[in-house]
Amino acid sequence: MERVGFIGLGIMGKPMAQNLLSAGYPLTVHSRSTGPVDEMVAAGATRGASPQHVAGASDVIITMLPDTQDVESVLFGGEGLASGAAAGSLVIDMSTIDPGPARAFAARLAERSVAMVDAPVSGGEKGAIEGTLSIMIGGAEADVARAKPLFDVLGSTIVHVGGDGAGQVCKACNQLVVGATIEAVAEALSLAERSGVDPAKVREALLGGFAGSKILEVHGQRMLDRTYEPGFRARLHAKDAGIVLKAAADSGAPVPSFQVVAAQFAKLVEAGGGELDHSALRTLLDEP
Repeated sequence: MERVGFIGLGIMGKPMAQNLLSAGYPLTVHSRSTGPVDEMVAAGATRGASPQHVAGASDVIITMLPDTQDVESVLFGGEGLASGAAAGSLVIDMSTIDPGPARAFAARLAERSVAMVDAPVSGGEKGAIEGTLSIMIGGAEADVARAKPLFDVLGSTIVHVGGDGAGQVCKACNQLVVGATIEAVAEALSLAERSGVDPAKVREALLGGFAGSKILEVHGQRMLDRTYEPGFRARLHAKDAGIVLKAAADSGAPVPSFQVVAAQFAKLVEAGGGELDHSALRTLLDEP
């Protein structure tokens, strides 16, 4: 087995790293918070003092970080991954970032004879824990093939979308659909409730028809229960909404409905709901 480094042990990253460790991969880990690192080390991983140290101890390095700037810092900042990675190493960025910078990062690493694939995921904390994530991949065929055994541990739907950055474009499309559907479900349940009809019964009926979806099933129930513990934080979807809008502007693709959704996410974060689950968009419709 190749030696694996994992940088970023958040809600998604820690269970992903745990699955790789359970699969038998020699694992070196690093994260800004020491608590998750301590847990992983207790489970058998090796502590990495910095991204540079992780890279030097690994053949393949996975990053799972909040934003584009975080990925750039971990790759190319002080004690960055790039300064420790040997020629022939592979970087797998599973963060959700802008497609343009993803392509630029791959090119910069290639100058050091280090390969990179972008492989953002969907499926939330539950999918990360269960190893059933949907993984959207951009990169060269040979590099994707090398990463495939790791992807098989982490996900159940694994699609090589295209070249560098294609995985991030796919994730932007995913976040567009997910965000717009959350808003639509929230509006539908609000309409039912304000019309004097039981929203739980409406959800039950809709699940059996064309309106049925995973969002209606899972997040619709969250909205009915008014429970918004984060599986995916609203502030991160607000960040992703900015990526969607930028990708749309860069490509000339019209996204009129998503303009509304992006504004709703911004409003939720401004109202102090950024740490809630993204299904908390429903709370904005509770207002008079």
